[in-house]
Amino acid sequence: MKSMRCVISGKVQGVYFRSWTKDQADSLGVKGWVRNISDGRVEILAQAADDILAEFKKRLIQGSSMSEVKNIECETMDYEKEYSVFETR
Repeated sequence: MKSMRCVISGKVQGVYFRSWTKDQADSLGVKGWVRNISDGRVEILAQAADDILAEFKKRLIQGSSMSEVKNIECETMDYEKEYSVFETR
């Protein structure tokens, strides 16, 4: 399974962005996690098929209604662990 790590900056903490991200992941069947980073950004590890990861990234770029995504950096990678759910950390 493909893995994608994304780091998102902007107004993404304190605006329910992680909860919204989990909802998006669950609706698409994406596995992995989302967490806040101490510098104000949000980090995501997502696992799914290529087409699903592409759709997930599109949604992340748009962001939730209360967030303001200024930048998103994503890279595909090989990740040793395979997740069975998407969790908020």
